[in-house]
Amino acid sequence: MSGTDDAKRRLRRELLAVRSRLTGEDARETAAVLARHALLLPELAGAGTVAAYVSVGGEPGTRALLEELRARGTRVLLPVLLPDDDLDWAVYEGPDSLAEVGRAGLTLREPSGPRLGPEAVTGVDAVLLPGLAADRAGRRLGRGGGSYDRVLARLAAAGADPALLVLLHDHELLAEVPAEPHDRPVHVVLTPSGPHRVRGRG
Repeated sequence: MSGTDDAKRRLRRELLAVRSRLTGEDARETAAVLARHALLLPELAGAGTVAAYVSVGGEPGTRALLEELRARGTRVLLPVLLPDDDLDWAVYEGPDSLAEVGRAGLTLREPSGPRLGPEAVTGVDAVLLPGLAADRAGRRLGRGGGSYDRVLARLAAAGADPALLVLLHDHELLAEVPAEPHDRPVHVVLTPSGPHRVRGRG
């Protein structure tokens, strides 16, 4: 195991411990503020299709944003976790279309509509990524399961260049995140204090 792997493990433990202390009220307030900021971003304002996710646990809430995107006519794709930890996708049709699924100690909420296949993500205009932290160079720290590393690799292999955004709490925007050469940086880090644009596109 590399020193980078060790550093990522330690940082994940620290960040998850902080998230575990957040309350339901914290999550609701964060969700509302993030939705307001996100809807003003040109990356989302001009997007016909967005790949997103349903937040779980102490993640910054996404449900308000999902509803707002859907209400303004944006096609929203949500992930379905496959047995090998890859991601399939289905269209978000509203809160009642989500089904609870237990995986790895978490209760996930996944879309119940027709599966579009893992390659569906290559046709989106923007991808909202979960994460535990990011830095001002756009390096993102995920949970370590590798699902979104596969998504990013699939985008690169297809030559797709959607806007990449990670949603975080303010304290999770760090000076530096341990990263490896294959880690693909995001374009925007979105926190309750506002968007932090870290690199241009194209």
